[in-house]
Amino acid sequence: MKRSVVHALQALGVLVTIGASRIAYVEVFGPARYGNSDVSSAGWWVLLAGLVVVGGYSLGLPEHPRSRTEAFLRSSGAVAVGIAGLSLLQLMLAASLLPRSSLLLIASIVPLWSLLVWNVAVDVERWSTRRDRVLVITDRPQDVAALRADLEQRVEVNAVVVGVIDVEDARIRSDGGSPVAESLEVLDPTVIVLDRAAQNDDTVVEQVATAHRAGIRVRTLSLFYEEWLGKLPLSELAQVSMLFDIGELHRVSYGRAKRVMDIAFGLLCCAALVVLTPLILIANLAGNRGPLLFRQERIGKHGVAFTMLKFRTMREGTDDQVWTEDHDPRVTSFGNLLRRLHVDELPQAINVLRGQLSIVGPRPEQTAYVEELRTKIPFYDERHIVRPGLTGWAQVKLGYTSSETDALEKLQYDFYYLRRQSITFDLRIVGRTLREVAGGLGR
Repeated sequence: MKRSVVHALQALGVLVTIGASRIAYVEVFGPARYGNSDVSSAGWWVLLAGLVVVGGYSLGLPEHPRSRTEAFLRSSGAVAVGIAGLSLLQLMLAASLLPRSSLLLIASIVPLWSLLVWNVAVDVERWSTRRDRVLVITDRPQDVAALRADLEQRVEVNAVVVGVIDVEDARIRSDGGSPVAESLEVLDPTVIVLDRAAQNDDTVVEQVATAHRAGIRVRTLSLFYEEWLGKLPLSELAQVSMLFDIGELHRVSYGRAKRVMDIAFGLLCCAALVVLTPLILIANLAGNRGPLLFRQERIGKHGVAFTMLKFRTMREGTDDQVWTEDHDPRVTSFGNLLRRLHVDELPQAINVLRGQLSIVGPRPEQTAYVEELRTKIPFYDERHIVRPGLTGWAQVKLGYTSSETDALEKLQYDFYYLRRQSITFDLRIVGRTLREVAGGLGR
């Protein structure tokens, strides 16, 4: 069972509980008490269900809690946030509030359902911790070293390299011996990974095909990186380049849908910006004296520079041409609060409405960094084919980058995003971002 199924179970329980509560109240108890079954619009119930589902996911349900108590508390928090948000909206619009008895029923059942799903998630996690044993056939030892390092750094990836065979040594011997078959008996791998040279050697492919028929999975190096690590390997960037469709360029419907989502999101954030700006301006007088806004030139789509807006979080007069890092000493106490809440990013809603930013995409870099990196990293400019984003695949996987090495790592995730661009993937990234922010893990 995949984790996506566990997530679906969590959402299904919320939807069924809220749907049953509406039916019970509107169709059964409502008429008996009020003599009228049309006591509430179905739209409010749907909105409540959406708020609780999104709130639960943002709080890490169902798999992140470490105990039943934590799962119960997080689920209760998601329900409380959903009910509070809906009630506030109804009060603002002078709409009839949902019945308290139904809300109490929802608040009682949803956490109990979350406990059940949490137990299922624990079982799935235990099952998924069975690590894949990887046998790599390659003539490039540096690729193996990079792969080992990636697997060690990404502890959530359940795979380990158990053996490496040079392409020359993997060929069928003159006596008919099969080096690959012999390695299988000793190493007992579950996955065989072939680099480009191994794929082009018929005798190697013949042996691997036999292993494949015996039930062992086979992947190219590029596909293994994509499926297990969610990025493209450095060695494949030159070969792959842009030899694949990019949603924003090659699928008109995706590009239009993405822009509609950006505009809707931008308008929503601008409304929040109008409300919060006076409060931040007042707080700045005490804890972050200086200009309210921070303006910085970044490189956008097609390499065109634009001015990105943020609420200022660093002391006035600090050098903004130095890589930003976690716990940056240039950040003021109030600025750190803005960063922790991600409120400092709110003015970028203006950039989104202008079409300079999208919700999801490669994060835009400063002009000076781009000029430096494009001379050192092959195909670096390809990330500027699409509109940059407020968040992106590289951000949810890596967080801040603070060196040329980090930028190279981030590029691999950016290429993976370009290759997989879709509304579904964008929503997944937004969900991961909300989860990190709600969990206090956002950077």
